[in-house]
Amino acid sequence: MRTRSLAGVPVAALAFAMASAITPVMAADVIAATGGGERHEAGRAIYNFRCYFCHGYSGDARTLAATYLEPPPRNFAALPEDGLDREHMLAAVTAGLPGTAMKGFAGILSEDEIAAVVDFVRVEFMRRKAENTRYHTVENGWPDHQRNRIAFPFARGEIALDTAWEALTEEQRRGKRLFMASCISCHDHARTDDPGVTWEGRPVSYPRNSHEPGVPTRAPTREEAVSSASPYLLHDVIPAIEGLSMQEKAGESLYQNNCAFCHAADGTGRNWIGSFMEPHPRDLTDSRFMSAMTRSRLSVTIRNGLPNTSMPAWKHVLDGEQIEAIVAYVNKAFHPLADDPDDAVRR
Repeated sequence: MRTRSLAGVPVAALAFAMASAITPVMAADVIAATGGGERHEAGRAIYNFRCYFCHGYSGDARTLAATYLEPPPRNFAALPEDGLDREHMLAAVTAGLPGTAMKGFAGILSEDEIAAVVDFVRVEFMRRKAENTRYHTVENGWPDHQRNRIAFPFARGEIALDTAWEALTEEQRRGKRLFMASCISCHDHARTDDPGVTWEGRPVSYPRNSHEPGVPTRAPTREEAVSSASPYLLHDVIPAIEGLSMQEKAGESLYQNNCAFCHAADGTGRNWIGSFMEPHPRDLTDSRFMSAMTRSRLSVTIRNGLPNTSMPAWKHVLDGEQIEAIVAYVNKAFHPLADDPDDAVRR
């Protein structure tokens, strides 16, 4: 299988993580609440929770992630109901398909949940050819999406994204700014007259840049985040903290340039990338967890990473002094860290 990467994270792995977090409604809870009489709707909830990111809300595999996967995800809408054996589908969801980005859900979904989602796909997409749902709905966290309509021409490809600024009207310029600040995270394949290189080794989907000629890269202001179309951008606002020590200032720079990609600028992990990962990046402001976190434990976690999560080991990227600076910043900015004997010895 060939995949491209996003800031060093394999797209297939990122797609699998992101497909696990699109809705707060857990599939098992839906099944328990609805009972067997609404099994189809339970299957819909599972599909919308787990499967849409690669296979599309309407089962047609028309998603951004799908364009980076080879072979591409299955297009169920193009198949007749008898075009794919049910037992084969059950096996694929259970154990995955070798050589593809399709991962197995055994241990994540029960046998009943797997059967429910397979039967939903067969009925909804392969038999009925139904649309299922759209992404920009109130239920998905997008109230009054029409307020962002000035950006729609760029998302739909009606205006090329690389059209010269001076060739756009004032409304179109405002629409492009909104698109580049918020919408590009998912509409990364907007139409361009000169597409340039296929992929670059930088997080172009991370909406941090103003994307204006001559304007340096920066985090959004609170005013920009509040007025943005993205429900995630507010968490990319860097906290304004007075009285930082030299070590804490160094830690702020290191954290915001390295850790904020997943944990968010405000430490909550509720930014765009963090919200779609499973397990979610740790909320560094959550006292339920952080009250038991010590300086030594956090240092070890940063240095060695956490198995079975997206938290990598930073020991070959950051030296001990830099790691300690990040620890100091987390302690100051997000939640006080407890001391332990190891801390006293190290200091």
